[in-house]
Amino acid sequence: MKNNASFVYSFCLVIGDFLALVAAFIGAYLLRVTFSDKAISQPVSALTYLELFLLLTPFWILIFGLLGLYTRNIYEKRFSELGRLFIGSFVGLLFVIAVDFVSVKPIFPAKLVPIYGFLLAFVFLVIIRNLARYIRTLLFSYNIGISNVLIIGDTEISEELVDSLRNSKTSGYRVIGIISGGRFAQEHFNDITVFKDAQQAFRALSTEKIHGIVQTQLYSDTDRNNEILNFAQEHHISYRFIPGNTELFVGNIEVDLFRSSVPVITVHQTPLIGWGRIVKRLFDLAVTLPAIILLSPLMLVIAVCIKLFGGKGKVLYKQTRLTRYNREFKAYKFRSMLSQYSTGMTPEEAFAKMGKPELAKKYRANGDFLPKDPRITPLGRFLRRTSLDELPQLFNILKGDISLVGPRALIPQELNVYEKRHAILSVKSGLTGLAQVSGRKSISFDERRKLDIYYVQNWTFWMDIVILLKTVRVILGGN
Repeated sequence: MKNNASFVYSFCLVIGDFLALVAAFIGAYLLRVTFSDKAISQPVSALTYLELFLLLTPFWILIFGLLGLYTRNIYEKRFSELGRLFIGSFVGLLFVIAVDFVSVKPIFPAKLVPIYGFLLAFVFLVIIRNLARYIRTLLFSYNIGISNVLIIGDTEISEELVDSLRNSKTSGYRVIGIISGGRFAQEHFNDITVFKDAQQAFRALSTEKIHGIVQTQLYSDTDRNNEILNFAQEHHISYRFIPGNTELFVGNIEVDLFRSSVPVITVHQTPLIGWGRIVKRLFDLAVTLPAIILLSPLMLVIAVCIKLFGGKGKVLYKQTRLTRYNREFKAYKFRSMLSQYSTGMTPEEAFAKMGKPELAKKYRANGDFLPKDPRITPLGRFLRRTSLDELPQLFNILKGDISLVGPRALIPQELNVYEKRHAILSVKSGLTGLAQVSGRKSISFDERRKLDIYYVQNWTFWMDIVILLKTVRVILGGN
């Protein structure tokens, strides 16, 4: 049976946004007209002003709806939601200003009212959205609004889904059963019932308890697949299918007619093609050139400090790394290691050279990080902790070797052993990336590469902006 929790949450967001917008422009009126001694340009009474905004605000809410601010997939994407709220607030303000321009009667009593209103609206909307998210999570802890999910399939994705949805207080989902053909035994999941087929599950579970079905594999028997889909449709249960080859349905997908008659799906490795690449390159140049000019005094000071306190060796460290289309390039960094261990060695080779090969395992297990790495100088630890050692890579960006945002640029010895390196190397490597802002020191090599692949297959320009903002937060927060 369909769960209305998502609809109720969206409805509450609509009401909350409506109240936030009205409150913002009431506040703007009070700040500029009621509490200010300055003369106003148009005599608009408070009651008339309020009536007009009560009439216009629904159109503003419609703009929010068109921007996807009430769709389910936006709820957990805070940065995306923040950006759309800002754009929606600005577009809504332009709409009200346009109405004011063509209206016989003025809407705003003074020019500062719409400016105050815009600023207050954005602040109030962000507060309302975060409050709604907090209340929603709080209700999850009381088992209110939880969606019950039945998972069908013997694939690894089934197991990943169970792990990601297991904590219903944060996910908002509860796995009430798994239909397995034999791969998963009951002991495998303990608290989740494992059924041998769909009929057994449908008999045991009340249709009132099933809110959604997620199928992770298609059976060779078409009747079995139809049975599941028909059951979901007859009982108004949401149905989702996750293909076994998930890479087929990610990246940039185009549906077209081949030879004007046969429908085909064209799958690109990444949506970062055509105009996307041009825009990304122009953005790199627009940010990098001013950054190099502004940061050149700082880079000069760091170079002098390395010469004085960084031990013997060159100021810059150059290492061969990989970027788009498997192309090798020399990545520039300020030297943070002792020179005898910074000549292109892998960590395993360096630790072996110093007679401490056991540190290599600790280094890899800890996300390519050791708290007291003996290869690194005291000055180097400071440079790494603040990410200042990465500044020379701005020149790599200027040359076109890498981009501001992209997958981590790895040495050939590390990346060549990764099975899906072709997906990562379909775009330029980056100075920062999704893996770096998602816990690089606390997640494994494979997990970081999965994040790199996710970035490649789901790139958007807005994602780049979000990652850059998160990079600033990570650097300033030191985590």
